[in-house]
Amino acid sequence: MTKQRRADLLLVLMTACWGMSYYLTDRCLEVGMTPMGLNAFRFLTAFALLSAIFCKNVARISRATVKYSLLVGLALAGTYVFYGYGITRTSLSNAGFICALPVVFTPVLDFLINRKKPRPVLLAALVLCAAGLAMLTLNESFRPRSGDLLCLGVALCYAIDLLITERAVREPDVDPLALGVCQLGVVGVITLALALLFETPRLPSTPFTWGAALFLGVVCSGVAFVVQSVQQQYTTATHVGLIFTLEPVFSAIVAYFAGERLRPLGYVGAAIMLASLVIMEIDWPGKKE
Repeated sequence: MTKQRRADLLLVLMTACWGMSYYLTDRCLEVGMTPMGLNAFRFLTAFALLSAIFCKNVARISRATVKYSLLVGLALAGTYVFYGYGITRTSLSNAGFICALPVVFTPVLDFLINRKKPRPVLLAALVLCAAGLAMLTLNESFRPRSGDLLCLGVALCYAIDLLITERAVREPDVDPLALGVCQLGVVGVITLALALLFETPRLPSTPFTWGAALFLGVVCSGVAFVVQSVQQQYTTATHVGLIFTLEPVFSAIVAYFAGERLRPLGYVGAAIMLASLVIMEIDWPGKKE
């Protein structure tokens, strides 16, 4: 097996874990864990694990890395604030597809902030995405659920996170590995503060929720970060982008086996949204980055 094929398979496995995380998060919240309490548990666990493994990188952290860790962590915290409250107010399938929209939002924000001209294919992808989103989220009264709107906040905040991270890793004084570890700590501290201020946080109360919460922290946040940072060097950006579009597919598959069903129009909308994500990432002839 080539290094690229092994890297792609590991990234697919990581993406499958992220798709499963919607169901596990929903189950943890159903049995009494609070949204910010769960996020704090998840990210502080991941931070403790990774800071112990990569203690040398964290010990030598530079001021520039600290600065960008705070900025990236703040954007990522916003992502999980919207995620924590949005997933309880919509279906798992809706959440999975809407939360995958950073791949569309990122070039739009890049144009608005950095004046980087988007590729022409972006317009086609945006039209498809808007149509699919309407089919997926609008009910008979043409109103989206409140959770659908909150999940749009997830996509927006994560797009901001990606743009800040892209700028950060170009700085010669920034250690990407330390940045990735420390941003998890920032998210953990912010969500813990929010949990203590506005919620009554609880630890997991059953063996299943302990397992689910630890899986979210250790695998979906900790191990997933290591896999992405290490294996991405052996494959291409196009491969990674296409693999990440599988996250909502895995989410929908898990939701289906958990007994969740969408309206027929909802499945059509989900398929159209997935098509728009793939269009964004295909290496078209004459494509310019």
